[in-house]
Amino acid sequence: MTIDAVVIEPPAEANAAVIWLHGLGDSGDGFAPIVPAFNLGGAHGIRFVFPNAPEQAVTINNGYIMRSWYDIKSMNLLERADLAGVLESEKRVRALIEDQIAKGIPSERIILAGFSQGGVMTLFTALRLEYKLAGVLALSCYLPGGDKLPDSLHEANKETPILQMHGEQDDVVPKSAGLLANHALVQGGYRSSWLTYPMGHSVHPEQIVAIRNWLMTRF
Repeated sequence: MTIDAVVIEPPAEANAAVIWLHGLGDSGDGFAPIVPAFNLGGAHGIRFVFPNAPEQAVTINNGYIMRSWYDIKSMNLLERADLAGVLESEKRVRALIEDQIAKGIPSERIILAGFSQGGVMTLFTALRLEYKLAGVLALSCYLPGGDKLPDSLHEANKETPILQMHGEQDDVVPKSAGLLANHALVQGGYRSSWLTYPMGHSVHPEQIVAIRNWLMTRF
């Protein structure tokens, strides 16, 4: 499976990778500027991959066609993520991970990250993935099952650090939805930490610093 993506190669030979999934209606270009903001220095070996979601009709937006990892048919948290679309995009995310492995990056040196819809896909895929990851970064998102973990969980990432971040004033994905996911993860025995910032459905400057520091601890 070939997936269109914005790829930012490191100044040194790549020995790690961050696969970062964008949110509804965005594209791989949307988060690419965050790489220079991390100020990683001139000798790091982290490859950043920002894939583009497929274009499809989104029900809650009157069927408007936009980049989306899955259809959103309702704002009700338990019905928000179209599971058939989630499963189809899971194949795309797995293909991205396997592509990096084929290019010589061990799965233990790959971080899966995502914002909003991309964060939903990040959590769903990582929990079911048979490859051990370096970390999971879930920004302003929720679980497709609301307060329930996905079916067919795999033990590979049971001990993998998960960092969840959310805006205190998020009116697109309420903080309560992120907290439900966090509680489900913690109760399920996963190593998930939770941080909030004074922001809406966006990214905060302090958050960028925290993500940068977290990346450094994982690599």
